[in-house]
Amino acid sequence: MAKSSKSIPGKTNASRKAATHGGRKRSNLRAGRNASGARRAGPSPFEFEKASLETLRSALDKLEKGFSGLPAAEVAFGNRREFEKVILEVAGRMRDNYPYFHPLYAGQMLKPPHPVARVAYMLSMWINPNNHALDGGRASSRMEKEAVAEIARMFGWKTHLGHLTGGGTMANLEALWVAGQVNPGKKVVASEQAHYTHSRISAVLGMSFQSVPCDVKGRMDLHALKALLESGEIGTVVATVGTTAAGAIDPLPELLELRAEYGFRLHADSAYGGYFVLADNLTKETRTVFDRLGEADSIVVDPHKHGLQPYACGCVIFRDPNVARFYKHDSPYTYFTSEELHLGEISLECSRAGASAVGLWATQRLLPLVKGGDFARSLSSCRKAALDLYGMLREDAKFITPFPPELDIVVWAPLAKSVSDSSGLSRAIFDEAAKHNLHLALAELPADFFDLESAGMERDADTITCLRSVLMKPEHEKWIPQIWNILNRSASEVLKRRPASPA
Repeated sequence: MAKSSKSIPGKTNASRKAATHGGRKRSNLRAGRNASGARRAGPSPFEFEKASLETLRSALDKLEKGFSGLPAAEVAFGNRREFEKVILEVAGRMRDNYPYFHPLYAGQMLKPPHPVARVAYMLSMWINPNNHALDGGRASSRMEKEAVAEIARMFGWKTHLGHLTGGGTMANLEALWVAGQVNPGKKVVASEQAHYTHSRISAVLGMSFQSVPCDVKGRMDLHALKALLESGEIGTVVATVGTTAAGAIDPLPELLELRAEYGFRLHADSAYGGYFVLADNLTKETRTVFDRLGEADSIVVDPHKHGLQPYACGCVIFRDPNVARFYKHDSPYTYFTSEELHLGEISLECSRAGASAVGLWATQRLLPLVKGGDFARSLSSCRKAALDLYGMLREDAKFITPFPPELDIVVWAPLAKSVSDSSGLSRAIFDEAAKHNLHLALAELPADFFDLESAGMERDADTITCLRSVLMKPEHEKWIPQIWNILNRSASEVLKRRPASPA
């Protein structure tokens, strides 16, 4: 039976420090140097961002003209010199970070927002709209409806009910809350590789939750699920479309068949993987899952992951707009200027940043969510990067790999005499690679995912600490050779230092 995976950085403060390279050692990348320490040729990653400030200034001038009829009013902003002092102090503090924007950061799910999203978000903050009600954000509320409708069309939905949220957790909470209203008193199930948020959310909502074992590819085990369904207690099944640990995808077509037989509600948590519906280089099996994703009852996707948005921006959509009946409420003061639908009437959250909607709308305006477009090609590029790295790992005798990547997440472990020895080597390589500015991640995965017998590895533990790369930047495809060179060199250096095994 497969055990739930966990990302090492999320365990404790001490382990988080260990798994994110800890300390205050400044990266050469921040100093304008490449991975070898030499001065880097070409523009800094910040150059386009700094140039975009001129566009922001022009946009602010245009925005200001829209309110030129107002009488002058003094606003207390404080001393400008003190203001600049504080902002420069912030810049100094923010240097104590990993270079999430750079292709050599390939660890956690951290994708830089597109510059158009950043500028549109900042521009909207001069208004600071609240998308709870039209009174607080007329323009941004309409932009949210348009942006969410485009996401729904990506899954083939012409009609839907949906909105943005403060992130994937809140989006999944709303989906499970509606599921509980549809099937009250029934249990929620998700795979052992599903995000831990589902068990936590179920507890918050007072709903019973149970994990379903996984197969050796990290997907929900259908035989185990069917045994649970026979009890008649299951009201909702969560299908994970892109697990956070390894990017595994639950077998959606088979789950749809089981839904027809047992009548449960099917929620698709595609917070990470949802946008890959547009990619053109998925396997036939994975393509079938995405082609049928629109048959789920509800879908969650996170624009702040592959949607190129700042945090926090999640999205929940429902196939049946009639679930709006569960949101009904009365407010004596909030809705009074319009008979149009206020987003607060179909959302559990009240105040929400309209700036998130503005950034998303602008990004989708520049990069439409269509197959064959620039945005779709960037996703295919991310997957190609993962396939290239996986191929190199498969051919190298130093490493052992489980199943091939379905999206753009790659996991692997060093070949060793035992599972525990391999886990120790993973941690050492993780630290060594960081010294060369390659930032990876660690993940604890079931040992069942690996063919230990063929590898000649002793199974002295049920889980193995793996190295993991999330290759979610389009630039990663071109950087795979350099990433591989650093990884290969780091692994060789670690193995050289390892004491020789007794004969």
